[in-house]
Amino acid sequence: MKILIAFLAGSVFSVGLMLSRMIDPARVVGFLDVAGHWDPALVFVMGGAILAAAPLFAWARARGKDIFGRPITLPARSGIDRRLLGGATLFGLGWGLSGICPGPVLVLLGTGDRGAAVFAVTMLIGIGLSRLTPAKRLAITQINASAAQPAVKS
Repeated sequence: MKILIAFLAGSVFSVGLMLSRMIDPARVVGFLDVAGHWDPALVFVMGGAILAAAPLFAWARARGKDIFGRPITLPARSGIDRRLLGGATLFGLGWGLSGICPGPVLVLLGTGDRGAAVFAVTMLIGIGLSRLTPAKRLAITQINASAAQPAVKS
């Protein structure tokens, strides 16, 4: 059942990316071009995602468990720090230079796009390198520890 739900969610996500043309790097760069020919399409995609997810999160929080009956584990809120700002800056640079981010790159890989393949490989190298830093190892340990704690019902 878990594999079926993952397949369905991934399929809806990828079809949504293709229908909204969010796999087109030019479309994404157009969204980031707020001083030029700004394309607001991504705002509507994100709005649709929030409208779809909000009632499902509220339902799951009220139940205290996910659809498989497991306790919901959400990360604790944290403040804005240098690591967050640095990571956001690097993510933004990569997104702005390429017009691709991690979700759409998976869909683009399915189209045989060579640029997406290069992006995906370098993204995986970056993820691997980041896991080598002591701070990242500590963060992963903390995330795993917090995942063992059930979310508090509101």
